Amino acid sequence: MTQGNKVVNLQGQRVMGQASLPTVLVRLRDVSGKGLRNVLTQFFDSSDDALFNLAEKADSNQDQEAFFNAMRELRLRRKHIMVSILQWMSRSFNEIGRFDPVIGATDLEEYDQDSLSLMDDADLEQKVAIDNLITKLRTRNKEALGLLAERVRHLLPGIQLADRQIPLSPEVICSGLSEACGDLDIDIRARLTVLKLFDQLLINTLEKLYNGANQLLAQEGVLPDLKRASSGARPANKDTGYRNPPMTARSPSDSASAPMDTRTADALAAARGQATFSELSALLHQDGPGLPEGAEGSGVELETPALMVMLGNLQKPAAERGPTPEGSLSDQLNVILRPLSSKGYSVKQVDNDVINLVSMLFDFILEDRQLAPTMKALISRLQIPVLKVALIDQSFFNRGGHPARKLLNELALAAIGWAEKSEGQRDPLKDKIEWVVNNLLDNFTDNVELFSELLLEFSHFMDLDRRRRALVEQRLKDAEEGRALQERAKAVVDEVLSSVIRDRELPAPVSSLLNEPWRKYLQWLILRKGDDSPEWAAAVELSQRLVWSADPVPYDANTRTDLLRAIPGIVDGLRKGLQTISWDPFATDNIIRDLELAHVDVFQRLVTSTVETRPAEARPAEDVAAPVTEAVAAVAEPAPEPAPITPEPATADVAAVTPAPDESFEAWLAKADALPVGSWVELTSADNRIRCKLAAFIKATGKFIFVNRNGAKVAELQREELAGALQAGEISMLDDGLIFDRALESIIDNLRHSRRD
Repeated sequence: MTQGNKVVNLQGQRVMGQASLPTVLVRLRDVSGKGLRNVLTQFFDSSDDALFNLAEKADSNQDQEAFFNAMRELRLRRKHIMVSILQWMSRSFNEIGRFDPVIGATDLEEYDQDSLSLMDDADLEQKVAIDNLITKLRTRNKEALGLLAERVRHLLPGIQLADRQIPLSPEVICSGLSEACGDLDIDIRARLTVLKLFDQLLINTLEKLYNGANQLLAQEGVLPDLKRASSGARPANKDTGYRNPPMTARSPSDSASAPMDTRTADALAAARGQATFSELSALLHQDGPGLPEGAEGSGVELETPALMVMLGNLQKPAAERGPTPEGSLSDQLNVILRPLSSKGYSVKQVDNDVINLVSMLFDFILEDRQLAPTMKALISRLQIPVLKVALIDQSFFNRGGHPARKLLNELALAAIGWAEKSEGQRDPLKDKIEWVVNNLLDNFTDNVELFSELLLEFSHFMDLDRRRRALVEQRLKDAEEGRALQERAKAVVDEVLSSVIRDRELPAPVSSLLNEPWRKYLQWLILRKGDDSPEWAAAVELSQRLVWSADPVPYDANTRTDLLRAIPGIVDGLRKGLQTISWDPFATDNIIRDLELAHVDVFQRLVTSTVETRPAEARPAEDVAAPVTEAVAAVAEPAPEPAPITPEPATADVAAVTPAPDESFEAWLAKADALPVGSWVELTSADNRIRCKLAAFIKATGKFIFVNRNGAKVAELQREELAGALQAGEISMLDDGLIFDRALESIIDNLRHSRRD
């Protein structure tokens, strides 16, 4: 049967050498395919309204445009996404035992130099969102998924299946979703919004799908009396290299909210190119045990629960801690592992590896120049709580969505542009970070869920803070763009009037008219209509005629007649123009009256003066047309040589650097052009250092506008000045990426280089 364009073939091609799929699983595949198609149809039917509502509530035009782009892209890619996800699900049936939605772990020696590097931020954020969704679905549908896995394994006793390989598993559906969304031509914020909508839908609908699958299998006689999934651990699938999870000190009450098991975490880490804890441990021991000084000991070996208790005693409540920063983790551990009053303690190898890795992570964080010393001191207080988390759950090292890891990243990211406030000033960000740290010190024992709660609270605080700053920055950008347009309009009008007047001797009333009300009208016209509009051309022509009427030299026998014909039109045009900008009507009457007197003086001069003959085709009013046109064209483009920067009193003192252009400087100009809006930098001057963010690039003037964390402008630089400052080292880039991931990448690189050496 030929498949139509809108029909998804769930039969699929049978893999060569694969046993026939049991009939009951064929039926489950077909029924589940229809159910999943209905779920996806429901999503697309509701996504338009959801995205439209988000666009209406957007805080900025940029966010609104992102939501509308997502809406349009989903409409265009609806069929493709549905087909992709359904085919992914179909493969989990048709290639059962061979199809793996998540790439398996790889032996350490098989990694090349770059295999442990981190993904780019956009891919990483999407991967973290997918990982979180998988975890939520597994937690929400734990019992139904366990029953489904037992029944499928019962039908296929000769095939070893990991939980993620079970057809319809969250990994199968979410990985298919990730593949489909990877092709969407939208920015990462919009893509995460789409994934969030899927999240809300799947959380509420997949339970019905799993219950229906179990009901169908039970009705077909597959373990019909099975009411509860077996609690025994399944043997590891030998060809994937998964390890059994280590025993950890987790309380029974935490089991419901426990993070993903080590096998799943290892798979996700391998898929992201990150090292698992087992591989990190192997790197640590490449040249021998390499125990850190603080974790050695020759006394009684501590079990993990006992070590946790001792760490709890070391984790002093916030009220007992002074303002000084914490020492290194090794120094803190010496207090409990090497007490002066006894022989001391040692720890198990696996716990020692955890201690070693956490110590290196915090060494990197506390040496990071991106963070101010005050913020380093605050984050350093979390060494003991984070160590306890890593002892409880070793997937902390390779699970990007781990709440403790995300909280560290959020705290560091929030502090990237922080600067010390003046004495007596309120500092909401510092207060909030202190609140988070103190809460963990006071309340954390072994319940990792506390990190999730604090992460949610801190993220909400930062969302509100970001919205406030975005509004301030948008107002600043709008004001700067308006000022740039005003400056350009002023420059164009100045050049036009200068070309029109040239060396003419104008009466005072006419000069006053041109330099005050008529100048304002021309500026208003160029801002509203543009310098390519017919209204602008007519206004320039009227300006030429006005100047000629006040000083018609050189003149001939026809000048008086021409002037008599032109004056009524000139006066009428002036009056209409001033009315357009709501100029004071009484002042307008006075201007017209003074202009009439000036014209009377012109006629008297024409009567008494000797007439200078000139060719009839060379009319005075036309003589100025060409210079004016050239002047307008010259000002239409930004000036090639920008004026030197003049910082405001509260701005950074960044010297203007305009070296002679050469090939090397062209490279710095390219770097300036490539600096994305939103980048954090550090401006260095003779007096101080200022951390700020590139908030906007104003095209009309070529200015780069930098703001501090509160959204206030601290510096503005022209393109050449920015390139010169980059070349001189007066501007250095700040890495606002995920600090934990950067620390882990640095550790991996150092360990790998150490092994090669």
